[in-house]
Amino acid sequence: MQTIRLLCALCVSALISVVATPAQGEMFRAGRLLCSSSPRIGFLVGSTQSLRCVFYRRGSSDRYIYAGRIRRVGLDLGVTGSGVLSWAVFAKNSRIGPGTMRGSYVGASGNVALGPGFGANVLIGGSRRSVVLQPLSTERAIGVNLAATVTHLTLGERGRQ
Repeated sequence: MQTIRLLCALCVSALISVVATPAQGEMFRAGRLLCSSSPRIGFLVGSTQSLRCVFYRRGSSDRYIYAGRIRRVGLDLGVTGSGVLSWAVFAKNSRIGPGTMRGSYVGASGNVALGPGFGANVLIGGSRRSVVLQPLSTERAIGVNLAATVTHLTLGERGRQ
């Protein structure tokens, strides 16, 4: 029980430190990034998942597809099935086009699942620092899992739909 409290405190601290970071210039809501994840097996020190992501541009029917990979390093115990991650996307201007979401994002993650589960991911980064993911995303998955990790997300362009 004490370990779970420590993990929760670590995740909350990471979330607060990233959310409290001042923004560099004004950002505008550009759309939503929705990712489907593959099943995951946590091996105490980390895990890797493949992602298929779709960026939905705000105010448009344009959708851009990305292949991604999310790597977690830290305490990651258990097994989860396929899941869904969702982020609001912010940009310095409204010119979001093909390939704009490409890049690396880093931060902290926390996940708890016993049957249905919930997770939070705090990730910052992006293409030429002109695009950032909402500081806090939500993740849904079914399985048995406990994780508090440093997380690295990479997105590569797959095309337009």
